[in-house]
Amino acid sequence: MQTVDFFTPIVDDPFVYGQIAAANSLSDVYAMGGRPLTALAIAGFPKKGLDAATIGAVFRGGHSKLEEAGVALLGGHTVQDPEMKFGYAVTGAVDPSRIWSNAGARPGDRILLTKPIGTGVIATAAKAGRAPARMLEASVESMRTLNKAAAEALVSAGVPVHACTDVTGFGFLGHASEVAAASGVSIAFEAAKIPRFEGVLDLLPRFRNGGMASNRAHFGAGVRSQGVDPTLVDLFYDPQTSGGLLVFVGAPALPQALLALGKAGVSAVEIGAVTVPGPQRIVLR
Repeated sequence: MQTVDFFTPIVDDPFVYGQIAAANSLSDVYAMGGRPLTALAIAGFPKKGLDAATIGAVFRGGHSKLEEAGVALLGGHTVQDPEMKFGYAVTGAVDPSRIWSNAGARPGDRILLTKPIGTGVIATAAKAGRAPARMLEASVESMRTLNKAAAEALVSAGVPVHACTDVTGFGFLGHASEVAAASGVSIAFEAAKIPRFEGVLDLLPRFRNGGMASNRAHFGAGVRSQGVDPTLVDLFYDPQTSGGLLVFVGAPALPQALLALGKAGVSAVEIGAVTVPGPQRIVLR
């Protein structure tokens, strides 16, 4: 399997930026139940105004996460770009008989999420210097945490995962909508159970981002809210960076999945269930 991802800085620290970019680039491989093997760096840096030490810190941060994942860096390509960009093209491997996709969710499946949401709102607030330090630290720690432990725990325990996706740029509701459409099912979520960063709802009214509006415009027609706080619904459209895994397992396998993830130190939360075949609708209640 092969995947590629890169983006502009989301934090001020260049080393941490490299770490987050690497974790985000590796995530698609983990979301398919695979093991990343090699990576090629992809970078764009401005010709002027950026010193060599900063560029080096970005690469070192990224490489630290590749080492953590057991991935070999084979090389890469850098170009001049007025706006800094960084990420990786990643090659991984998976047993063809047990590839996780976003198209296998079944009625009765229980749904787990392995990371809280809200990184987009927090990053927007941070750019304005308005993100509380503790909240920003929690968001950064989440973004630079690999999905390796979660994926490997489920694979090693032999948990029968029916469907899986990582939660990134399309936001929580966008990626859930893709699973519903690809699987031909409807999904019901318990909104209050969906993990979010503490205090992020207080920031949201002042620090909305363009991606949130785009995600709502694209996916909103298939979402129904039953008495859920509109601000909370807005958060579910927030584009995420290096978000968690959204995992679909049959009800009998739920205890096994939660036990495996817990032993691996992953704070997974059960947040909903697949209800019926079609019409590919998301219900928040």
